[in-house]
Amino acid sequence: MESFALHSLSTSTSFSLSSSRFSLHHRSRPIMTNRSQLSLPLNPQSRSNPSPKSPLISQVFSFPSKASKFNTSSRPHYSPLHASSSSSNSPSPPPLQGAKPIPFVISVCIGLIVRFLVPKPVEVTPEAWQLLSIFLSTIAGLVLSPLPVGAWAFLGLTTAVVTKTLTFGAAFSAFTNEVIWLIVISFFFARGFVKTGLGDRIATYFVKWMGKSTLGLSYGLTFSEVLIAPAMPSTTARAGGVFLPIIKSLSLSAGSEPGNPTAKRLGAYLVQNQFQSAGNSSALFLTAAAQNLLCIKLAEELGVIVSSPWVTWFKAASLPALVCLLVTPLVLYKLYPPEIKDTPEAPALAAKKLETMGPVTKNEWIMVSTMLLAVSLWIFGDSLGIASAVAAMIGLSILLVLGVLDWNDCLNEKSAWDTLAWFAILVGMAGQLTNLGIVTWMSDCVANSLRSFSLSWPASLAVLQAAYFLIHYLFASQTGHVGALYSAFLAMHRAAGVPGVLAALALGYNTNLFGAITHYSSGQAAVYFGAGYIDLPDIFKMGFVMFVINAIIWGGVGAFWWKFLGLY
Repeated sequence: MESFALHSLSTSTSFSLSSSRFSLHHRSRPIMTNRSQLSLPLNPQSRSNPSPKSPLISQVFSFPSKASKFNTSSRPHYSPLHASSSSSNSPSPPPLQGAKPIPFVISVCIGLIVRFLVPKPVEVTPEAWQLLSIFLSTIAGLVLSPLPVGAWAFLGLTTAVVTKTLTFGAAFSAFTNEVIWLIVISFFFARGFVKTGLGDRIATYFVKWMGKSTLGLSYGLTFSEVLIAPAMPSTTARAGGVFLPIIKSLSLSAGSEPGNPTAKRLGAYLVQNQFQSAGNSSALFLTAAAQNLLCIKLAEELGVIVSSPWVTWFKAASLPALVCLLVTPLVLYKLYPPEIKDTPEAPALAAKKLETMGPVTKNEWIMVSTMLLAVSLWIFGDSLGIASAVAAMIGLSILLVLGVLDWNDCLNEKSAWDTLAWFAILVGMAGQLTNLGIVTWMSDCVANSLRSFSLSWPASLAVLQAAYFLIHYLFASQTGHVGALYSAFLAMHRAAGVPGVLAALALGYNTNLFGAITHYSSGQAAVYFGAGYIDLPDIFKMGFVMFVINAIIWGGVGAFWWKFLGLY
């Protein structure tokens, strides 16, 4: 999801293997899960062959010297990142400051071309056309990244105010949006899960229960994420803070190391499976990913009201998502098979880790109770008159009062505040485009084109959903994609005769499913690709294969299920 940077969230537990015994070593690990601008303070040296990809999660595994199956040369160590070779006396060039020239010029030119060279349609006002040009320039910057996302969005907002396209109040109106604040608070919940170790404990229990075979291990990890997802609304945090450390520990104990041929023994399959399954875990629950909440909010702005949104979202997603979650590990087991089929040591390894972790701590119990309260309020809040954002505020307040989180934890969650800035700007612009009639005009144009082909609304639904999905190859952010295109595509669906609630939910589910098609398509994509176990061609190949399989299941099973639920 999202442009994330989760820094030093918690202390993780690493596994190491010595003879027939398992010894566990605790080590703090910084977590870097930025979506598009990845910055690593350290350069992990590969265990054997250099890896072209730097892992986003620094994990240190120490192995005892006696009777160890791994020699000391296989142990990762960390050294500072040097700017130049020691043999070179010439000073290195200073780093580029400010915007990247070529992406900057291209992004600005796109807006200028639309504003001054493309003829304005007669149905569109000059103010609306000018705002559209600024918005398109902003979206181009999100793709090309001349500046960090927040900085570029701020430039777009400033341009809209300076040119008097928007008033100051209209430009900043989305900063009071409840959904955006719910997204911000979800970052803090994710930090609480990782800081307390609760997410790690839950996943380790599933490894203990289901980890005797590689296939069982993959199902255990997949369904542990399903269990955590509704109360941990960040796919990136789940990937970086919980599942990748466990996968790396298990893989290394089996002699499967990143960046060399042994990666295929176990690690590549487990990483690929968790990566491809995460989209369905996020699609299953409204609160499993921040972009889901935004979809519901944008749909409301277009007059599509989803009653009891948490329950409706879950009911509509339950059957197709669960079928996909059951199918994905098996499909990858056949098409992307691990060399190791049985992992009899994994349950013992997990049991030893749980023993070292000790009993459930007070903070973990507080985290469990708080999230049960928050999820209950998200489900039943409408009948109680408590909005979702207010429920999240109550949960965060409890965590702060009881000391599970402190205010420095919130302040240090820079990605949350960055998201507040750029996301509010995008949502505000998109809302103003709707108010000024741009979205209606665009949807009418597309609907007329579809009618010229005499397409029924189910066929139009399929075409528009496919277009919405495939466009994501140009995006490096799920939330950015939603902010840029969700409203326009929903309006196109409605103009083509697709039932509003069905269109809104289908687009929302699609938003999660395209998070695994490339190594840059989502926050979790950056995390899993950076681990060094899966290669770039494999990501694109398996991403496309799973896109086809997910499309068949969601299109077939989903259509039947949604008809049964009365969504159309």
